[in-house]
Amino acid sequence: MLLSLVAIAAGLALLVWSAGKFVEGSAVTAGHFGMPPLLIGMVVVGFGTSAPEMVVSALAAAQGNPGLALGNAYGSNITNIALILGITALIAPIAVHSQVMRKELPILTGVTAFAAWQLWDGELSRGDAVGLLLVFAGLLAWTIWQGMSQKSDALAGEVTAEMSAHAMPIRKALLWLVVGLLLLILSSRILVWGAVDLATAFGVSDLVIGLTIVAVGTSLPELASSVIAARKGEHDLALGNILGSNLFNTLAVVGIAGMISPMAVAPEVLSRDVLVMAALTVGLFVLGYGFRGPGRINRFEGMGLLLCFVAYTAYLLATTFAA
Repeated sequence: MLLSLVAIAAGLALLVWSAGKFVEGSAVTAGHFGMPPLLIGMVVVGFGTSAPEMVVSALAAAQGNPGLALGNAYGSNITNIALILGITALIAPIAVHSQVMRKELPILTGVTAFAAWQLWDGELSRGDAVGLLLVFAGLLAWTIWQGMSQKSDALAGEVTAEMSAHAMPIRKALLWLVVGLLLLILSSRILVWGAVDLATAFGVSDLVIGLTIVAVGTSLPELASSVIAARKGEHDLALGNILGSNLFNTLAVVGIAGMISPMAVAPEVLSRDVLVMAALTVGLFVLGYGFRGPGRINRFEGMGLLLCFVAYTAYLLATTFAA
């Protein structure tokens, strides 16, 4: 058990570090080849921070641990909204000025409803996975169109400022892109092995390990980037990290895992985890959309999100070890 704990700790540390280098190298490379700042913020940064979830869930599905794959994806979404946005809002209340972010909020709500509907029959088939990936492809095409056609947006300005502050030569950016990706794969293999071994040692399901330790660990890149953005007053970038990551997790991460290995879905995934994820997503839409002006998540609401995360995690652990 000690070895599995060491593997989880080492895997998470390497995962977070390599994910940061991968996103940084990707963003600089994209900017060097002429990608608009808005598109970099919507695709490269938002989706790039979900690379850990994608690699971990794909490896888990390939190795016959579907609970870990689903738990990582849905648990990361819960962590992103309740824990990360909660902490971010406590540091600095989040004001949503970007029109693109306001458009993505209802899209994320609809995507979450679609994902829940797919699991209603208790399984994630390859047909379901194909549906998720097709929606993801359509959303990606819409995102690219938005990023290319809409030149002026609050998010674009924040991304431009961040790229200017972290300028680097293209050779160094390409190096970090490749090295970051390779280390992402290596650290994910270490993390998956440690998580499965720990679940076996404690006699709990890999779903619970995925929803807790692995989900929080793979969400650390989003935590770091959102907190830093919030402290700099880059509110739309902080929220964009979360929205992009949750869209990527729900569609691409689960879709890829389902394509690799179709899986039965435990009843509690739909009645507990997806329900909590959906409730938090609707709550984020109500808070962030701003029906009478710019959306805003204040410190009081941030504390509420944090309390939701604590309550969910406590309930999850209590019911697991009481069984």
